[in-house]
Amino acid sequence: MSDATTRVYTGDSKVLRLFEDISSIPRASANEKAISDYVASFARQRHCEVIQDERHNLIIRKRASAGYESAPVVIFQGHLDMVCEKNKGTAHDFSKAPIRFNIQGDMIYADGTTLGADNGIAVATAMALIDSPELLHPELEIVLTTEEETSMGGAFGLDVSPLKGRMMINFDSDREGILFVSSAGGINLYHTVQTSWRERRSADGTPYTLSVHGLMGGHSGDDIIHERGNANKLLGRILDDLRRHTDLELSGVSGGMKANAIPREAEAAIYLSPRDRRTADERLAVLNAMLRDEFQASDAGVTVTLQEGWDAEGPAAASGGMVLSGEAQTVVIRLLALIPNGVLSMDKAIPNLVRTSSNLGVVTTSEHEIVLQSLTRSSLRSQTDDVVRAMETLAEALGCGFRQDGYFPGWPYRADSKLRPLFESTYEQSFGRPLEIKAIHAGLECGVLIEKLPELDAVSCGPNLYEIHTPQEHLSISSVERTWLYLQEVLRHIKD
Repeated sequence: MSDATTRVYTGDSKVLRLFEDISSIPRASANEKAISDYVASFARQRHCEVIQDERHNLIIRKRASAGYESAPVVIFQGHLDMVCEKNKGTAHDFSKAPIRFNIQGDMIYADGTTLGADNGIAVATAMALIDSPELLHPELEIVLTTEEETSMGGAFGLDVSPLKGRMMINFDSDREGILFVSSAGGINLYHTVQTSWRERRSADGTPYTLSVHGLMGGHSGDDIIHERGNANKLLGRILDDLRRHTDLELSGVSGGMKANAIPREAEAAIYLSPRDRRTADERLAVLNAMLRDEFQASDAGVTVTLQEGWDAEGPAAASGGMVLSGEAQTVVIRLLALIPNGVLSMDKAIPNLVRTSSNLGVVTTSEHEIVLQSLTRSSLRSQTDDVVRAMETLAEALGCGFRQDGYFPGWPYRADSKLRPLFESTYEQSFGRPLEIKAIHAGLECGVLIEKLPELDAVSCGPNLYEIHTPQEHLSISSVERTWLYLQEVLRHIKD
């Protein structure tokens, strides 16, 4: 763990000191044992009851403060894992290397990687609750789950029978001053093209790497950033244009790392003849100008490049120097171009809320298949089903494989919530302005847990986080401090 000599954050915030400590522990999805064991030990040392299951989920029970014994039990909930993204060229092994803080004014960044404040700040806040005997609060049940960023498998597998609380504060939101009271559900969708390799046609063909880069990316559940460019989709547009003007031959495609992160970079390994290279340069000049105009407000740095040669670990690594058959190449390019992506419908009741969206988050090429993975989200199960049918129909039309998994339910709005007005009144008393009440398009574990405990009264809040799921992720120090004080005030008011 960080100590006084290596610590980058030297301020007074207990939450941020604990956050830096846990940033030394690997927390990738499906690799949460070490962080789960650490938090469990931390809680036991402070005389809390701990339940740790085989998935490394935690339920930690802290006794009520004196005078709060008859108050309703409150669940504080977050997740242990983080999205592990890094800039191309950044050497970082998420399985063992610590996340290094880089403080710039009021903001904490990492060094070329995701920061992990999503949702490490909830873990640190939970530990601060455990480690603060002076706080006034009801009995607390701290629930920290695993694999939230990939499948919500921890929440789905959690045995909720030990939980007494029926009020839940989810701490997995990223905007101070906003209380979320509803969220979307979602599902992972996969199109699969079986690879059929052949020798390239042209003896004078040269291998090139076609790259889309310079995009901002971000969390695919963030309403604000859904108009940002998706590198996988843009790669599909470029390939489709080039195949109409050249005789390119495709040896592989790749892009994105996580289904719930809008991909910032994507690549295709192609062969071009000398004549086609000149044509490709002409087309890319036109296409780059078009993209700069189209994305000047959201992704001003977007660029498409064509460089001679292939990366040994790039999209052509599985091809053995060969290219896809004409049919397989056509199917892959058409899928990239045609898979639904971005905002598909807006909520008609809540202004500016995305109702249904899809994100073509990951494209991979292996020896036997090319897989295109999308994450579709919607607050309506019927619209989720509509997108699934459309995706399946596209697969049938193009003759490729299709499957779905990882469905997670949405979180419905609860009109009779007792937590919501308590958060509203406490916020206005604390800050002199009204709390904003919103629904969120991102998927939260609230939906999974409410499906298990239908009577659960839940809200979601958190400090200001920016550019989550990207290497530009950063966290406001002052917002963490304010949110911590606000949370304490809310708990102090839950007395009967």
